[in-house]
Amino acid sequence: MTKISDTELDVFPLCLGGNVFGWTADEDASFAVLDAYVAAGGNFIDTADLYAGGESEKIIGRWLARRGRRDDIVIATKVGMAGERANLKPETIRAAAEDSLRSLGVDHIDLYYAHRDDLGTPIEETLSAFDELVREGKVRHIAASNYEAPRLAAALKISETEGLARYVALQPHYNLMERGFEEELADLCARENLGVLPYFGLARGFLTGKYRPGGPEGDSPRAERAREYLNERRGVAVLGALDEIAAAHDTSLGAVALAWLLAQPTVVAPIASARNTEQLAGLLPIADLTLSADELERLSSASV
Repeated sequence: MTKISDTELDVFPLCLGGNVFGWTADEDASFAVLDAYVAAGGNFIDTADLYAGGESEKIIGRWLARRGRRDDIVIATKVGMAGERANLKPETIRAAAEDSLRSLGVDHIDLYYAHRDDLGTPIEETLSAFDELVREGKVRHIAASNYEAPRLAAALKISETEGLARYVALQPHYNLMERGFEEELADLCARENLGVLPYFGLARGFLTGKYRPGGPEGDSPRAERAREYLNERRGVAVLGALDEIAAAHDTSLGAVALAWLLAQPTVVAPIASARNTEQLAGLLPIADLTLSADELERLSSASV
């Protein structure tokens, strides 16, 4: 377990993504994945009001109620990208938070994200709305997702000068095939002691080895994007490195890819989803998998 920034939130090294719940995983399958995850020691679940039109939060809420697990699970959800609520105006944040609390069946959200930046709303207004929720005990901590470095730095400065709740974590798009985070955001997160919780840690499934040259095309937008990585020279190089390192550790490619992420400075827990327990089984070894310095360097070199 590792704490997120200076908070009391102590989390498992794999955050379970809830984006598939109510979408590619029905309620029974979602419950099975959630049960297997906590049985393996997991305690950190990520969702959003946007996912499956709100059904993800409701499925998680029903699971929490039936299993009686609220007190030992860290719940993260988000606001700012769902339909008419695709903004970070104070009234949006308030209404969305109340709806998420009802959907999840909880009295507080452990980590509440701004799902993406809103250039049309003053940062002060957004942070003031989050601050009210924190002061009321409805949210324990706030975080940012999909922010550029200058805007994130500005938000942190405003929190400091105005005495408002401060973002404690960042959820960026970051994996072996998408390393833009390292250009500016990584240093900012290190300086400001922000926990990093990368999404798309498996590059839409590409880093599991599911997509290979000459392999099946897939018929979803996600599969189409994942296969685009094969068009890059480094895509094949990364798969080759993952194959050899996974074989050396007798584990899955996905676990190795996530272990590389977990080894990066400031990363607390990569986020990955599974629509069934078989997929989850390929991710859980991250909890006990440590890559050598040479293995980490080989993956880093292959991916640039």
